[in-house]
Amino acid sequence: MNFVEELRWRGMIQEIMPGTEEQLLKSRTSGYVGIDPTADSLHIGHLVGVMMLRHLQRAGHTPIALIGGATGMIGDPSMKSAERNLLDEETLRRNQEGIRKQLSKFLDFESDIPNKAVLVNNYDWMKEFSFLSFIRDIGKHITVNYMMAKDSVKKRLNGEASEGLSFTEFSYQLMQAYDFLHLYRERDCVLQMGGSDQWGNITTGSELIRRVEGGEAFALVCPLITKADGGKFGKTESGNVWLDSRYTSPYQFYQFWLNVSDADADKYIKIFTSLSKEEIEALGAEQAEAPHLRPLQRRLAEEVTVMVHSREDYEMAVNASQILFGKSTSDALRSIDETTFLQVFEGVPQFKISKELIAKGVAAVDLLTDDAAVFPSKGELRKTVQAGGVMINKDKLNSFDEIIDSSHLIGGKYILAQRGKKNYFLLIAE
Repeated sequence: MNFVEELRWRGMIQEIMPGTEEQLLKSRTSGYVGIDPTADSLHIGHLVGVMMLRHLQRAGHTPIALIGGATGMIGDPSMKSAERNLLDEETLRRNQEGIRKQLSKFLDFESDIPNKAVLVNNYDWMKEFSFLSFIRDIGKHITVNYMMAKDSVKKRLNGEASEGLSFTEFSYQLMQAYDFLHLYRERDCVLQMGGSDQWGNITTGSELIRRVEGGEAFALVCPLITKADGGKFGKTESGNVWLDSRYTSPYQFYQFWLNVSDADADKYIKIFTSLSKEEIEALGAEQAEAPHLRPLQRRLAEEVTVMVHSREDYEMAVNASQILFGKSTSDALRSIDETTFLQVFEGVPQFKISKELIAKGVAAVDLLTDDAAVFPSKGELRKTVQAGGVMINKDKLNSFDEIIDSSHLIGGKYILAQRGKKNYFLLIAE
């Protein structure tokens, strides 16, 4: 597999340094991507860099994931308008462990293959580096003029709302450049990859390697991912879409990918999956023939959810989705966990009912009018039941005086009432 060619057809190359493709075709190459450890989970904005490492390993090269423990204590000024909060070492280590677990779903760290993935943290080699040693041994090789010419620095200095650039942040470029030099020396790493906003920092690293070691190093960056409507990729009303289910449930995660636009699905399926060109082209043809069936979005959501979570989580998310939008069953309703259940029915009218009342048993006609105003009158309920339009937990209510008791409680707490096809009501027994 030609790594550069693979990224090229997937739309994942914005800029590439001359000689990079030749180097990757010549011999097994170690390449790295830096990951900012500001949280104990990655979000989908990190996935582009992770997928670059995944493709690198699939092509027979060695992927290195660098956790920016030291640089994370400073904050990168690239395309940011303000300085970041700084993290302590304990937090950084906890975050690193969370990130490693997630990366292991994409990269092979464990097997005996010659190009198994490597995880490093730049704090490990920066923590003992004295300030005097750094400015003497590293700082002298890169001029301030060179650093000032980088877009990331110029934008912060020239921005209308800018409060300037602290020396701490200004030094970030040189620290990242030293990471590249360190990995070049210690791990024979000659390639750094990242988003296009990192081009300046990455090329400073290859320049430092040239000046200090007389060596050749390469750079490759991908475009920053955007949405077709101009909105920010990976952001929802509730914030970032995280890979950790504590922050974004598998159901919400699946829904994010399922609901992207046709134009975005066509782009994202190339970037965020390992499907072949032929498979993606076949899905694109299906989409063109029957766009209402959304084959691109469905396959995209499946591939990414299974990769990040599991096949079981994906199937549960599909079941949960069908509860509102398809012909699901009572069993499907009971198969999803409470968090997902409440997310599915977020925003539907809710009624609190007595658990004692349900334990004794109550006629549906009384429950759905007197105890929970699902129907305005008993007459209307009877009429709707006769027309087959009332469901309890996805099972049709056959008789208006059918007894509803504790056996109907989902998770010992909930009853889902449905009036017609689209009107849902959640009864909460307390």
